[in-house]
Amino acid sequence: MKTKFFVIPFFCFLGTLAYAQDTTVTDEELTRYATAMDSINEMSAEVKEMITELVKNNKVVSAARYNEISKIIADEAKLADAKATPEEIAFVKELTVKRDSATLKINQAVQSLAKDYVGAATFNKVRKALSTDAELKSKYDALMSELAKDNPGIQ
Repeated sequence: MKTKFFVIPFFCFLGTLAYAQDTTVTDEELTRYATAMDSINEMSAEVKEMITELVKNNKVVSAARYNEISKIIADEAKLADAKATPEEIAFVKELTVKRDSATLKINQAVQSLAKDYVGAATFNKVRKALSTDAELKSKYDALMSELAKDNPGIQ
C-alpha cells in the first residue's frame, strides 16, 4: 500500500521532468533556429533590394511616386485622384506581382526550414521560448548578429 503512494507521485514527478525538458531549448536547437531565421532574413533583404533596384532604375515612376501609388493601387477612385498614368499603374502592378511571388517563395522556405531543418515542434518551442526567456533571447540576438556578418546588405 505504501508503494502505491510513492509510485504515483514519482511517476507524476517524472512526467513533470519530461515536460520541463521538452520546453528547455538546447544550444543546438537555438543554433538551428537562428540559422533558419538568418536565411529568411537574407531572402527578405534580397526581395527588398530587388524592389528598390527596380524602382530606382525605371524610367516610368520615381521612388516617391511609386510609394504613393503602391498604397492606393487597388482603389480606382484614389488612382484617378492621384492622376496615376496607365504606365505608372502597370509598373506598380508588375512590381506587386514580383513582390508577391517572392514573398510566397519566402513563406514556402520558412515552412520548409521550420519543418525539415529545425523541426516544426522545435521551431515553435524556440519561438515561444524567445518571447518569455530574456537570457535565451540574448543568446539568440548574439547568434543572429554573428550570422548576419556574412549577409550582404543586412545589419
